[in-house]
Amino acid sequence: MNLVRIRALRSAEGLPTPDVSLHLVFTGNPGTGKTTVARLLGEIYAAIGAISTGQLVEVDRSGLVAGYVGQTAMKTAEVVKSAIGGILFIDEAYSLASGGENDFGREAIDTLLKAMEDHRDELVVIVAGYPGPMERFIDSNPGLESRFNKYIFFPDYNGAELMDIFKMRCEKGGYVLSPEAEGYAQAHFEDMYAKRDGNFGNGRDVRNYFEDCVSRQANRLAAMESPDRDALMTLTLEDMEDRPDAE
Repeated sequence: MNLVRIRALRSAEGLPTPDVSLHLVFTGNPGTGKTTVARLLGEIYAAIGAISTGQLVEVDRSGLVAGYVGQTAMKTAEVVKSAIGGILFIDEAYSLASGGENDFGREAIDTLLKAMEDHRDELVVIVAGYPGPMERFIDSNPGLESRFNKYIFFPDYNGAELMDIFKMRCEKGGYVLSPEAEGYAQAHFEDMYAKRDGNFGNGRDVRNYFEDCVSRQANRLAAMESPDRDALMTLTLEDMEDRPDAE
């Protein structure tokens, strides 16, 4: 933001404004907020005049690559056209370069690089994915390397942060936690973080767990004749526990 503002001030004073890439590489595991931050950046860039409209167009390989020769360039060009004035967010972008020399993903990359040059003042591209594959993806093509030189790493959420996300979901959904349920959930998320592996979903795992808790509460309340407002709102220890695992 500071870079864009100062460039605008320099331009107003008649000073040279060297080209600086606003394209970004987001690296991190799923569920760490990359798409959300990309959406916020679109709003910020539009507010300070870096781009005109600030919309976010989100795609992955399937949104850019077609199955026949010549179609990928057209498909990619259409997606780029819809993102002009805003941000094009390409999730798991490394998959575009993972299919070998004759893969149509390379055609998508070439089309994208040309579009970034043709619309350098109208388009911001953010590519995202796992850290290792993304570094190899950028290094695979000199054109990518020259345009994507700013990296933002999104770390995994720790146990306390996962619990905060869970509490926000409860508050938004009109649920409260009993003291026992809160203690169990905190321990659950600490354990989830400690045992995380390559499939760890961060915020997505929290969402799934929240939905499981709500389902267990619904099953519990269905056995009651007429649960009151407090019962409908409260998640108990019984709702937190996945019974088969507990046994």
